[in-house]
Amino acid sequence: MTDTLFQAADQQLVAKLTYLVAKTDLTVTAEQLQKLVMYIEMMHKWNKAYNLTSIRQIDDMLVKHVLDSIVVSPFLRGTRFIDVGTGPGLPGIPLAIMHPEYEFVLLDSLGKRVRFMQQVAYGLKLNNISPVQSRVEEYKDPNGFDGVISRAFASIKDMLHWCGHLVNTSGEFVALKGQYPESELTEMPINFQLKESVQLHVPQLIGERHLIRIISTQTV
Repeated sequence: MTDTLFQAADQQLVAKLTYLVAKTDLTVTAEQLQKLVMYIEMMHKWNKAYNLTSIRQIDDMLVKHVLDSIVVSPFLRGTRFIDVGTGPGLPGIPLAIMHPEYEFVLLDSLGKRVRFMQQVAYGLKLNNISPVQSRVEEYKDPNGFDGVISRAFASIKDMLHWCGHLVNTSGEFVALKGQYPESELTEMPINFQLKESVQLHVPQLIGERHLIRIISTQTV
């Protein structure tokens, strides 16, 4: 990594993220810390004109966007993922920074968000993300994905309905939720089943976080 990248990120934010990461079991390299902070800095700058997120304070973005995303990184299974309703790239871009060996398609229906993600890919030299403007029900991939990731995109029932065509034969659905979504799971179609539920720990974040892993019983 070049010295320019190290100099570009706000070192106070890097220090804060380093402190927060130390409170988790995550292993994050110095280069990854820099890129995660630079991503948030770009989002903060673009947000003033493009309204990418309702969170305005950059310190809050660090916790509610970056940390809340990267705690998911140890739970990914496979190498190809699609982040549906990704918005400005959450959690897909932080996960792509954490896993440069994985491929991420970042799907959103709004052009301004896709343009922002394209700029992030260029600015941070992220070769493993593909921002795509499309409605999820219209997007096709001939190979399918190992994982469909959803964060604040839709109910579990709607996620499975709209995204069922995106997984490969062994793929799974990863829904990121706040409180344990017991009522949503009771409405899950009969051809899907809950594989795993993990309560996530996000330092300095108020409220619960759960990772819900779902598989299709038709491909088990």
